[in-house]
Amino acid sequence: MRAIVQVVERSSVLISEKNIKNEIGKGLNVLVGFNHDDNKDIVAKIAQKIVNLRIFTDDAGKMNLSVKDINGQILSISQFTLYADTKKGNRPGFSDAMDPSLATKMYDYFNECLKSHDIEVAVGEFQSDMIVEIINVGPTTIILDSDYINATKK
Repeated sequence: MRAIVQVVERSSVLISEKNIKNEIGKGLNVLVGFNHDDNKDIVAKIAQKIVNLRIFTDDAGKMNLSVKDINGQILSISQFTLYADTKKGNRPGFSDAMDPSLATKMYDYFNECLKSHDIEVAVGEFQSDMIVEIINVGPTTIILDSDYINATKK
């Protein structure tokens, strides 16, 4: 699993074919993709890490607050292209990305895990064309990867 976590002033997603717009105010925009080795345990750990990341500044200007601490929101966007393989040629391959029939379940579970921490979560739509607006603050961008979670077990 890979998650690109960005501190935002606001963020929105327009699901083109349905003309549905979901948006958040201050909080986190999370782009998330899944690979073949991911499971619910990994997804739950990364979701917990995201809601507890102390990447918002406190009154002293230090990164010391989490999205929970600021009563922020999360916009979660599925993005299988996080597993693009560009080692050969110029056209990316996606063989490392989880099969869509399984990944959609992981994405739903990931969003449930985020919500279980009493965070307001807006979502994109799996396998849809979307227009995402991200008003990044800082800019602060953190990359979380299940390879790291798995490495800490060894």
